[in-house]
Amino acid sequence: MWPLLLLIPFGPLALYGLHRLTHLALLARTRSRPTPSATPPDAELPTLLVQLPIYNERNVAARLVRAAGELDWPRERLRLQVLDDSDDETRAIVDHEVASLRAAGLDAEVLRRGDRSGFKAGALAAGLARSEAELVAIFDADFVPDPDFARALVPYLADPGVGMVQAAWGHLNRDASALTRAQATLLDGHFLIEHRVRHRAGLFFNFNGTAGIWRRAAIDAAGGWSDATLTEDLDLSYRAQLAGWRFAFAPEVVVPAELPVDLSAFGSQQRRWAQGGVQVLRRLFGSLVRARLGTHVRLEALAHLTANVGYPLVLVLALLLPASLTMGRPLPEGLQLLVLLAGTLPVAAFYLVGQRLAGRPLLRSLVDVVLALALGIGISFAQTRAVGRGLFTRRGVFVRTPKRGDAGSPYPELPALPFGEAALTLWMAWGIHCAAAQGLWWSLPLQVLFLAGFAWVTAEGLRRRLGPAPVGAAPQVAEQR
Repeated sequence: MWPLLLLIPFGPLALYGLHRLTHLALLARTRSRPTPSATPPDAELPTLLVQLPIYNERNVAARLVRAAGELDWPRERLRLQVLDDSDDETRAIVDHEVASLRAAGLDAEVLRRGDRSGFKAGALAAGLARSEAELVAIFDADFVPDPDFARALVPYLADPGVGMVQAAWGHLNRDASALTRAQATLLDGHFLIEHRVRHRAGLFFNFNGTAGIWRRAAIDAAGGWSDATLTEDLDLSYRAQLAGWRFAFAPEVVVPAELPVDLSAFGSQQRRWAQGGVQVLRRLFGSLVRARLGTHVRLEALAHLTANVGYPLVLVLALLLPASLTMGRPLPEGLQLLVLLAGTLPVAAFYLVGQRLAGRPLLRSLVDVVLALALGIGISFAQTRAVGRGLFTRRGVFVRTPKRGDAGSPYPELPALPFGEAALTLWMAWGIHCAAAQGLWWSLPLQVLFLAGFAWVTAEGLRRRLGPAPVGAAPQVAEQR
């Protein structure tokens, strides 16, 4: 009985693996869309509003404001808003940098609200209400756009049906650690394969919250920014496309950004994305089903919005693998191999192609793919809880991702003790022992990968929690909505 239960999580996981393979097939079969023509003359460029939502970003705020102020755009058509909800020394840093830009002749202002209602979505909406700009560029605090960012993207908006154009993300600190290399691998797959394929095939995809330019009319037509979910960017993206707008992706435009170098910071980011993604699914599922869309568009959208369901499936698989070895007759070795190949190789191939598209050497790419798979497994316990909150709660807690920036100060936030991951580490170790004792060698590679993932998260959590006290600002308490 126990071995057969393995097919319950493996079946859906194999389908998601097949979905990855369809992306690779589409990548090979579909041609790149032609790069738009050159940027129009300055006299024909529309007004561009640059919004910088900031909350307690003392390490990176100055870098961001300076980079935004250096954007190559006619000064009479450029507006800069720093949407600063900070309550720490970031306020003084922002005021100083914006004053410098104003002295240089740029139309720049700092907007501060009486409270943080709506968080990032609320700040963006408040800033938008004060502007009549036709185009809106948005950058999170850890991004550093090149001066030619806007001129490179705006040709995509020459088509009046395009409501948003998204740039690719680069990684300022890709090789800082195994954690940053794993994150970069995951993100490269998302941008260099998923976004590229969805754009080429005319499928729905999302604005990633930063490093993109919106057409103001598309935001308004979709109903504006909403704080109904923790992923306001994904929510607005789907509402805009359901309203008939098309999106564009510019893979040749890369905006470098900082990856979290601390597992607790990365974890808080991923939990917010998972919970918010499920909330968007709940909110828009009916609209997607009822919309007059091609079947392939609808299926891809549902696959996109249900992707976080993979985390509970991985967790169930982690629980069942050792149990199948101790509480019943294991699956035949041939079936074990088939299950292993169907559940893991498509995902590994997907991320390996992403690394090759990113120009990474083959050997390093192979190592980074293994790191990415282990990391995804290791966070599955926490991500499953986030998926549950997305299914059964409204809104929730918005926890910003801490940034290290040039200051080099450690992150002050302390993670919870990783009891769940520690228990799963021991459980997988027991499963490996049982498999080795029974000579079930085909089951070992997958279990070792699971063990590595859970042990990684456990070790990092214990190191941060029980190690020397971090130096830096006082912990910032997330607010309840």
